[in-house]
Amino acid sequence: MSEQRTRPVGFGIWLILASVIGWWAAFQLTVEKFALLENPEESLACDLSPFIQCSTNLQSWQGSVFGFPNPIIGIAGWIAPLVVGVAIIAGARFPRWFWLTFGAGITFAFGFVCWLIFQSLYDLFVLCPWCMVTWAVTIPTFFATIVHLFRNGSFSRSATVQERAGRLMAWVPLATVLAFAIIIALAQLQQLDFLGEVARILF
Repeated sequence: MSEQRTRPVGFGIWLILASVIGWWAAFQLTVEKFALLENPEESLACDLSPFIQCSTNLQSWQGSVFGFPNPIIGIAGWIAPLVVGVAIIAGARFPRWFWLTFGAGITFAFGFVCWLIFQSLYDLFVLCPWCMVTWAVTIPTFFATIVHLFRNGSFSRSATVQERAGRLMAWVPLATVLAFAIIIALAQLQQLDFLGEVARILF
């Protein structure tokens, strides 16, 4: 099932939706960062509880791991899948090197998100609402992109591999739900530990 015979419209639509949502989350985080710079003592709109808030993440070194606020990466980075998604809908065809480069970028984003999830749960002990929106679109985008690269022949020229990958795309939503379930379970366990620490300090 090569890309030359099948135009992946569904994948293109998802890239557009994910990019718009991811870009908006990054933009909102950037706005919150500006508000925090103007008034470090200000309570942000996304600060919902001691365990669910943006301030701690934005003020931590993890929030500017490359020397500038992480949301800037999102504002710039989500443009790429948006352009690719629009191009797919328009009927554009990309060479193998392009897809491999695109896959490498999405893989980096997925790895970075996984690292941020670990940092949020086990170092900062908070969950950032807008960060979670980013996680929610990055994870399925990674799954769908990897499957698509098998499906369109970027990873393998085998017709059998491509056909099986085409069928596997239908399982991406389930894989995404399972990934979300793992994150939620870890967050719940960590929240219990966090609340236990607070109780020990107070009492």
